Amino acid sequence: ELENQLTIKCKTLDEIKQSLALNGSAEQTPEALSLRIAELCEMVDSIVSQVAQLKTSMQSILEQWRIYDEVYAEVSLMTTRYLYCIDQCKPSVVSLEALKKQVKTLQ
Repeated sequence: ELENQLTIKCKTLDEIKQSLALNGSAEQTPEALSLRIAELCEMVDSIVSQVAQLKTSMQSILEQWRIYDEVYAEVSLMTTRYLYCIDQCKPSVVSLEALKKQVKTLQ
Protein backbone atom coordinates (compact mmCIF):
# COMPACT_ATOMS: atom_id res chain seq x y z
CA GLU A 1 0.00 0.00 0.00
CA LEU A 2 2.85 2.36 0.86
CA GLU A 3 4.57 1.56 -2.39
CA ASN A 4 1.39 2.37 -4.33
CA GLN A 5 0.97 5.66 -2.48
CA LEU A 6 4.60 6.57 -3.16
CA THR A 7 4.16 5.81 -6.85
CA ILE A 8 1.13 8.10 -6.96
CA LYS A 9 3.04 10.88 -5.18
CA CYS A 10 5.94 10.52 -7.62
CA LYS A 11 3.55 10.89 -10.53
CA THR A 12 2.05 13.97 -8.89
CA LEU A 13 5.52 15.47 -8.48
CA ASP A 14 6.29 14.80 -12.12
CA GLU A 15 3.04 16.52 -13.11
CA ILE A 16 3.99 19.52 -10.95
CA LYS A 17 7.39 19.66 -12.62
CA GLN A 18 5.80 19.65 -16.06
CA SER A 19 3.23 22.24 -15.03
CA LEU A 20 5.98 24.42 -13.58
CA ALA A 21 8.03 24.15 -16.74
CA LEU A 22 5.03 25.23 -18.83
CA ASN A 23 3.41 27.89 -16.62
CA GLY A 24 5.94 29.17 -14.15
CA SER A 25 4.86 30.67 -10.82
CA ALA A 26 4.34 34.23 -9.72
CA GLU A 27 4.91 33.51 -6.03
CA GLN A 28 8.26 31.74 -6.32
CA THR A 29 10.91 31.62 -8.95
CA PRO A 30 10.98 28.55 -11.16
CA GLU A 31 14.47 27.77 -9.89
CA ALA A 32 13.31 27.75 -6.24
CA LEU A 33 10.36 25.54 -7.10
CA SER A 34 12.57 23.21 -9.09
CA LEU A 35 14.95 22.90 -6.13
CA ARG A 36 12.05 22.21 -3.80
CA ILE A 37 10.67 19.55 -6.15
CA ALA A 38 14.14 17.99 -6.41
CA GLU A 39 14.29 17.84 -2.60
CA LEU A 40 10.87 16.19 -2.52
CA CYS A 41 12.00 13.65 -5.12
CA GLU A 42 15.04 12.82 -2.97
CA MET A 43 12.74 12.38 0.04
CA VAL A 44 10.49 10.08 -1.97
CA ASP A 45 13.50 8.02 -3.09
CA SER A 46 14.65 7.77 0.52
CA ILE A 47 11.19 6.65 1.63
CA VAL A 48 11.03 4.09 -1.16
CA SER A 49 14.37 2.71 0.04
CA GLN A 50 13.14 2.60 3.64
CA VAL A 51 9.93 0.82 2.58
CA ALA A 52 12.01 -1.77 0.71
CA GLN A 53 14.15 -2.34 3.81
CA LEU A 54 11.02 -2.58 5.97
CA LYS A 55 9.50 -5.08 3.55
CA THR A 56 12.63 -7.25 3.74
CA SER A 57 12.64 -7.07 7.54
CA MET A 58 8.96 -7.93 7.72
CA GLN A 59 9.43 -10.93 5.46
CA SER A 60 12.22 -12.16 7.72
CA ILE A 61 10.06 -11.64 10.80
CA LEU A 62 7.13 -13.45 9.20
CA GLU A 63 9.40 -16.38 8.35
CA GLN A 64 10.61 -16.52 11.97
CA TRP A 65 7.01 -16.49 13.23
CA ARG A 66 6.10 -19.28 10.81
CA ILE A 67 8.97 -21.39 12.18
CA TYR A 68 7.89 -20.55 15.73
CA ASP A 69 4.33 -21.66 14.99
CA GLU A 70 5.54 -24.97 13.55
CA VAL A 71 7.80 -25.67 16.53
CA TYR A 72 5.07 -24.62 18.97
CA ALA A 73 2.60 -27.03 17.35
CA GLU A 74 5.15 -29.84 17.55
CA VAL A 75 5.95 -29.13 21.21
CA SER A 76 2.25 -28.91 22.02
CA LEU A 77 1.63 -32.30 20.42
CA MET A 78 4.57 -33.86 22.26
CA THR A 79 3.35 -32.41 25.56
CA THR A 80 -0.09 -33.88 24.98
CA ARG A 81 1.43 -37.28 24.24
CA TYR A 82 3.59 -37.16 27.37
CA LEU A 83 0.64 -36.17 29.53
CA TYR A 84 -1.35 -39.07 28.09
CA CYS A 85 1.52 -41.50 28.76
CA ILE A 86 1.93 -40.24 32.31
CA ASP A 87 -1.79 -40.58 32.89
CA GLN A 88 -1.76 -44.15 31.55
CA CYS A 89 1.30 -45.16 33.57
CA LYS A 90 -0.08 -44.02 36.91
CA PRO A 91 -0.91 -46.92 39.12
CA SER A 92 -4.57 -46.84 39.88
CA VAL A 93 -5.48 -46.64 43.53
CA VAL A 94 -7.50 -49.71 44.33
CA SER A 95 -8.88 -50.94 47.60
CA LEU A 96 -7.70 -54.14 49.21
CA GLU A 97 -11.13 -55.63 48.63
CA ALA A 98 -10.94 -54.93 44.88
CA LEU A 99 -7.47 -56.47 44.68
CA LYS A 100 -8.67 -59.64 46.44
CA LYS A 101 -11.57 -59.87 43.99
CA GLN A 102 -9.22 -59.46 41.03
CA VAL A 103 -6.88 -62.17 42.38
CA LYS A 104 -9.85 -64.55 42.71
CA THR A 105 -10.94 -63.75 39.17
CA LEU A 106 -7.45 -64.41 37.81
CA GLN A 107 -7.16 -67.70 39.69
